[in-house]
Amino acid sequence: MPAPDHEVNASGEGSESRIDRTRFGVPARRGHRVDDERRAPISSVELSKGPTELAEHRGARVNWRVFIISAAVIVAFSLWAMLAPAGAASVMRDLVGVVATNLGWFYVVTVVLVIAFVLWVAFSKEGGVRLGPDHSRPQYKLFTWVAMPFGAGVGIDMLFYSVTGPITQFMMPPAVDPQSAEAAQDAVVWTMFHYGISGWSMYALLGMAMAYFAYRWGMPLSIRAALYPLLGKRVRGTAGDAIDVFALIGTVFGVATSMGIGVVLLNVGFSRLFGLPEGLSLQVALVLVAVVMTVAGCLSGVDKGIRLISELNIWIAAAMMLYILVTGQTAFLLNALVTNIGRFIGTLPERTLETFAYEPGGAEWMGGWTLFFWAFWLAWGPFVGLFLARISRGRTLREFVIAAITAPVLCDFIIVSIFGNSALAVVMGGNTEFAQLAIEQPEQGWYALLEMFPGAAFLIGLATLSGLLFYLTSANSGAMVMANFSSTIPDPAQDGAKWLRIFWALLTALLTVAMLVAGGVTTMEYATLIFAFPVTIIAYLVMASFSKVLRMERAEREGRFIRRRSAAAHGGQVPEKTWRQRLAGLRAYPSKKAVSQFMERTVHPALVAVAAEFEELGYETTLSTAANVEVGIDEHTLVVNMQDHRDFHYQATAIEVPVPLIGGRPMRQGDDVYFKVEVFTQTGTEGYDLMGLSQQQVINDVLDRYETHLSFLRYSHEHEYATVLTPVVPPPATPIPAVPTDADDVERLED
Repeated sequence: MPAPDHEVNASGEGSESRIDRTRFGVPARRGHRVDDERRAPISSVELSKGPTELAEHRGARVNWRVFIISAAVIVAFSLWAMLAPAGAASVMRDLVGVVATNLGWFYVVTVVLVIAFVLWVAFSKEGGVRLGPDHSRPQYKLFTWVAMPFGAGVGIDMLFYSVTGPITQFMMPPAVDPQSAEAAQDAVVWTMFHYGISGWSMYALLGMAMAYFAYRWGMPLSIRAALYPLLGKRVRGTAGDAIDVFALIGTVFGVATSMGIGVVLLNVGFSRLFGLPEGLSLQVALVLVAVVMTVAGCLSGVDKGIRLISELNIWIAAAMMLYILVTGQTAFLLNALVTNIGRFIGTLPERTLETFAYEPGGAEWMGGWTLFFWAFWLAWGPFVGLFLARISRGRTLREFVIAAITAPVLCDFIIVSIFGNSALAVVMGGNTEFAQLAIEQPEQGWYALLEMFPGAAFLIGLATLSGLLFYLTSANSGAMVMANFSSTIPDPAQDGAKWLRIFWALLTALLTVAMLVAGGVTTMEYATLIFAFPVTIIAYLVMASFSKVLRMERAEREGRFIRRRSAAAHGGQVPEKTWRQRLAGLRAYPSKKAVSQFMERTVHPALVAVAAEFEELGYETTLSTAANVEVGIDEHTLVVNMQDHRDFHYQATAIEVPVPLIGGRPMRQGDDVYFKVEVFTQTGTEGYDLMGLSQQQVINDVLDRYETHLSFLRYSHEHEYATVLTPVVPPPATPIPAVPTDADDVERLED
């Protein structure tokens, strides 16, 4: 819902705005004790202070410390790789050997825990919690929503590995005889595994955490905000900047790796289509051309640029897969697809925990394949996670997780299986030269496979266009995310400055060229595996933080149901209407004009009166009015400051509702919607309509909601249990207010 544009005091006079626009009009907090200012929040009451404590400025600003440190690291690495390419490649190769030998188990355990965590969130009772207020709904349709993360979360690298991966696992498998039946059964499945739910679980973890805190609690859309329940106000300082630096550097390396792989692949495609000479010069030229297109695309914004490219890419990829399926060995490809998916599901637990500890050369294989892909997903986790969060407001946690680890993964499986099995059919037919080419020069092997199909020129053109769009989507969304990571943006709907997006697009291009000079794809794999390690620490911190906040959600939900059952969504009784009011409501479909008059003549005067009485009793009260751009009717918000506790929030908002097909009185021809006046708290609608009530009934409803709010505060305070992460701390300085008990006070509020 839109935040209030201005405030009025109890008498209706204007005053300077103190409303935080991202939290339904929650005012700035007062009364913090000095000794508790830096500790982490231990309840949802304290968590609600996050928007105020994290938003240092109202507008988007560059975080210069994060920006300068991250840019300096990227520039220094790029110069080192270009000035001493052999030395850079050697050092990174040695580091990767150390990581693969000594820390391979750590990457594997991290991925297993992430998968388990996101599945637990999806199927827990908290899975129904929305990424936003309870009344929020998704902005994008399911197809568009799936297309955007698929294009951003996979990239052109999947096309690159869809041929070389299966052939390598067939010719040089990690644990079975080469070119055997067992190797053939596992060849494609290993690549499907590397592009399966493991990576998308990492995306889902970071994406749902950032979206939850941004859209449900009004915090900035960033990883540091997702760690606020764990670190408290410290996320505003050095700790938060360090987190953003690690996330940003990992993102830059992940995107640069994908861009480098894409350029290597497109280099061959453009050479075959237009007769251009292959080599580093063409690759650099493609990087420069792509940067220009990326800048143009990122300036157009999410809806106009990335959305259109993503949807177009889905259709082109589908057309390419259909063409290969129809013109290739159709029966074999379909049978193999079913077998691959079945084997993937049946061997997933064993494959996920496999480290090849007993196999000679197991650490080397893990470093070149599974660990690289896990590092790649980790490096891309903050990038795709933030992008997913940016487009997922209004979805439930369950819907978000299930969609993220099923729909894009199924698309990955289809692409990998069709390309991989088409390549395997050629190799098993005796074409060992093609197998050698695909292993030693994967980009050449991919296009060599396409040339074996009828109408090769058309297929190569279609595949190159698909690869280009994959590349542009990753680079486009990557520039946007990098700009966000290097900025402080209180409003989740905003993005980083346009010049900042251009800067990161250029710097990523510089890093891509540097790694191409230093050794190409192999060097990119090394760099990704090394720089992704800090992101694993972030993943553990996010899981701990999100676990803590879900316990708060559970306490709030149980606090609602422990009270007597009622029709109000968050506890308490709904306003009691007379039988004539109930009957009139059943037959009425109020127009926009009628609701606007009701808000002006009944709701607003009632809130003014009750606000004045609250202030007379010593409460700090704010009454604000804002224009609701969705329906064009002013909404009114009453906030009672509860000091160290979550404020009481009562918002009356008009909503548009479709006219039911049956029941009630007939409408005028052409009228298919009517309007209701619903009450909203900080977490969403209470689910009932105020329309038709008198001023006194509205006042009584405010008091009912206030009593329910106090009951929730008491329950939350009494049921906060100590854990390793949330130790017992002294009670807040300000006690939970009580419902007025003095007879005169009660009479004045209810009169």
